[in-house]
Amino acid sequence: MKKFFLFPLFAMFFAMTGVASAQTVDTSDPDAMVKSITQQVMDQIRGDKSIQAGDLDKITQLVNEKILPYTDFRRTTQLAMGRNWRTATPDQQAKVIEQFKMLLIRTYAGALAQVRDQQIQYKPFRANPDDTDVVVRSTVMNNGQPIELDYRLYKTPQGWRVYDINVLGAWLIQAYQQQFQEKIQQGGVDGLIQFLTQRNQQLAAGKTS
Repeated sequence: MKKFFLFPLFAMFFAMTGVASAQTVDTSDPDAMVKSITQQVMDQIRGDKSIQAGDLDKITQLVNEKILPYTDFRRTTQLAMGRNWRTATPDQQAKVIEQFKMLLIRTYAGALAQVRDQQIQYKPFRANPDDTDVVVRSTVMNNGQPIELDYRLYKTPQGWRVYDINVLGAWLIQAYQQQFQEKIQQGGVDGLIQFLTQRNQQLAAGKTS
């Protein structure tokens, strides 16, 4: 999971927040959208000493302004929970979404601060005009080492939205499905919420294990 630090459009996805980006992003083209957002994120990190120093508030602000408007974290969370999503109440669903989102931000905040001069090479985009679910594939060169990095998007009435990422062959949703299932089996949806909340408290206190 630590490999996820290589993805500038990171911690992915997340429900529409309605926050306007400083630069307009065309959401009608999934390939161009990913490239544009990724470049904006990397440019802001490189120009902000606070983010480079690991300032969680500034990193959270970056995620809210540059990433969340172009992702669907509700869909991400729903797929990670599987059939358990349907048995959760709206209040439980909202709590899981919020705690899961914060967990990803806290987990990868330090890694985002490490973004410097990584080079991204995008592979030829292959999709049919009527496709509603596509993958934008790329390779990140980190200290000369190529890292596979793919984004899965689906088409909405508001444009394309990212809802999953693949790093070195591991899709984010799939990586969390088993853990979520185990926690729900042990203590129900409330047990999952408790686990995510406690993990966030540990990370906030500086505990990484």
